[in-house]
Amino acid sequence: MQGANHSAVTEFVFIGFSTFPHLQLMFFLLFLLMYLFTLLGNLLIMATIWSEQSLHTPMYLFLCALSISEIFYTLAIIPRMLSDLLSTHHSISFLACACQMFFSFTFGYTHSFLLTAMGYDRYVAICQPLHYNVLMSPHGCACLVSWSWVGGSMMGTVVTTAIFNLTFCGPNEIHHFGCHVTPLLNLACGKNVLVVAKGVGLVCISVMLGCLLLILLSYAFIVTSLLRIPSAEGWHKAFSTCASHLTVVIVHYGFASVIYLKTKGPQSLEGNTLMGITYTVLTPFLSPIRFSLRNKELKTTMKKTLLSKLYPEKI
Repeated sequence: MQGANHSAVTEFVFIGFSTFPHLQLMFFLLFLLMYLFTLLGNLLIMATIWSEQSLHTPMYLFLCALSISEIFYTLAIIPRMLSDLLSTHHSISFLACACQMFFSFTFGYTHSFLLTAMGYDRYVAICQPLHYNVLMSPHGCACLVSWSWVGGSMMGTVVTTAIFNLTFCGPNEIHHFGCHVTPLLNLACGKNVLVVAKGVGLVCISVMLGCLLLILLSYAFIVTSLLRIPSAEGWHKAFSTCASHLTVVIVHYGFASVIYLKTKGPQSLEGNTLMGITYTVLTPFLSPIRFSLRNKELKTTMKKTLLSKLYPEKI
């Protein structure tokens, strides 16, 4: 990255948890348990979908891809954060910081694109059931998943390149526990900082809102189609297939709106740190719970898979 050649800063220092010195051990244990649960939950979902032939459908293919992106997203941030909670050395090299930002944005936006693809899948299943096998063929699903990863990679590249082509010539303390955009922009100097800040903000918000609007449009068509179903039982059965996805969308974009659409102004270090925990640790932690509890077919299959491994002679 060209900006690195002109920068006087060769490393950054995280100070995100420095205002909670007496709580760091408690935070470490809590976040470690949540992280392990997130990993195990997503791995269990992936293993269940992979091993059960009846789940080899587009909806579960997207769910498997979503679990993969979530694992990589948390892997890009949480292990380093846990390490810093036990260490007194919180520095990170310029290149490592850029890599962390690239991977976190790549997998974060891949998550958003996959949620959008899942919304389209639910729209086709409910509103165009006769054309479902054609529109959501294996090749079509693979293309949607691939383009979600490509889109995420493009977002990671654009944001990371824009930020790390800036010049960092003064303080190197990041008021966060990760290489987040806003704290890094506060450390940058030069005439282009304001332009880059507005450009990055506009791109991020536009993509997030674009994905959200497409999902809302899908559900607008779904609701319109469901209202034509005379049977309450049929309405409930059709909408229950959307419940887990809709719950994830609400939580995902709810936390994202807090991050991207919050009012500008001075923010405390404690506030930034605790706010960052919501989308870095809490949202990935809740995702496997929401999908496994709200999806009856997946929940039943997971129980069957676990029982077959624990008590093979009874299955």
